[in-house]
Amino acid sequence: MNETIMQFELSKEYLERFQQALNEQDAEFIRSSLEGVNPADITALLYEFDAEECKYVFSLLPKEVDAAILNDLEDDLRERFISEFSPEELAQYLEHLDSDDGADILYQMSIKKREEVIKYIENEEKASNILDLLRYDEDVAGGLMAKELIKANINWTILQCIEEIRKQAENVQKIYSVYVVDNLGKLVGKVSLKRIILAEDGVKIADIYDDTVVSVETYMEDEEVAQIMQKYDLEAVPVVNARGKLVGRITIDDVIDVITEMAEEERQMMAGISSDVEEDDTVWMLSKARLPWLIVGMVGGLAGAQFIGLFKGDIALIPALAFFIPLITATGGNVGIQSSSIVVQSLANPNVFSDGLLRRLMKVLFVAVVNGVILALMVFGVVMLFNRNEPLAATVSIALFSVVLLASFMGTITPLVLDKFGINPALASGPFITTANDLLGLAVYFSVAHLLYNL
Repeated sequence: MNETIMQFELSKEYLERFQQALNEQDAEFIRSSLEGVNPADITALLYEFDAEECKYVFSLLPKEVDAAILNDLEDDLRERFISEFSPEELAQYLEHLDSDDGADILYQMSIKKREEVIKYIENEEKASNILDLLRYDEDVAGGLMAKELIKANINWTILQCIEEIRKQAENVQKIYSVYVVDNLGKLVGKVSLKRIILAEDGVKIADIYDDTVVSVETYMEDEEVAQIMQKYDLEAVPVVNARGKLVGRITIDDVIDVITEMAEEERQMMAGISSDVEEDDTVWMLSKARLPWLIVGMVGGLAGAQFIGLFKGDIALIPALAFFIPLITATGGNVGIQSSSIVVQSLANPNVFSDGLLRRLMKVLFVAVVNGVILALMVFGVVMLFNRNEPLAATVSIALFSVVLLASFMGTITPLVLDKFGINPALASGPFITTANDLLGLAVYFSVAHLLYNL
């Protein structure tokens, strides 16, 4: 792969010219136009073409570039794309990937094809590493880690260590730290390359290593790994088994993928989409993912209509009450979503509520009071300006203030309760909290009207 990466612009003109080259099988143009281009840019380009055309492009590029492109593809597209290649071809690509990326690709194949691909991997160490990783679930540290790393025995001298680093570094693309192990292979610390380079040849690793090292266990959930790496600002974290033996490392690029997936899952959950879907999925899959919460919203709307029906006599006496129903429900829903969204974000940090739940709730209350007072005064002035009806203005403003307080409390406490019971708190930021606050808002509104109008 070329060391110099050129700038690449995916223009309409280039796409048309590239399509022409594919139609004419102009290998020279394809090779020359993609030479030195970042694999991520080539991946974006190949999204515009079908699998057969992409396979032809693959045949013209260096294997290491093909491997990087295959690794960059989105899971759904990659699953369809790898079916175009034979096990022997796939094995050649895996030779150029870290063991964790190779395992990710193999996870998407049937067991039979997976075994056939591994059979064709010429690098025995690579094949062994990938097989080790396939023993773990994809969503735990063991399935996330790469086996390639740099380690040094605590009893080595600096000279021995440097010689071993040279050997081990052939299979490691990026070196963040040198992990230190004892004679049994147990992780005891780490040492920076800077300290190794500056130390005298006869000095032992035991004299310069740092025994304070953050590590994760193979069974740890990927979300917990991501939280640890964020908390300690780590570019890589070592992975140990139940006996404390160093078995791999997880790098920041793998964790970014996990964080992105977590954010996407929460965003979809907050939007009322019950499963992970993409825009290019089938109509049935997209409908199935969206329908449950649409039904919840519809049921909530029907309940709200029935609830309003209980007060039809009041509305008949004071028709103006009906004008402000959308204001009350919309404000309650918005306040609830704002409050729950902040709490859901805060729950990503396990220590955020360590300073006391009561203090947090009091802060939420004061914020709600400030917002409620401002909104209530504004709506009071507007109603008086256009309706000149003091009881109506008082009813709407008092109800709005009460709804802001109640919705803020509900939006704060609901995700905390859901999290306590092991339910995704992002549920509280979607249609669930909106529907609940609509009903509560209507109850508050007509209750205040009853009191002020003596209905």
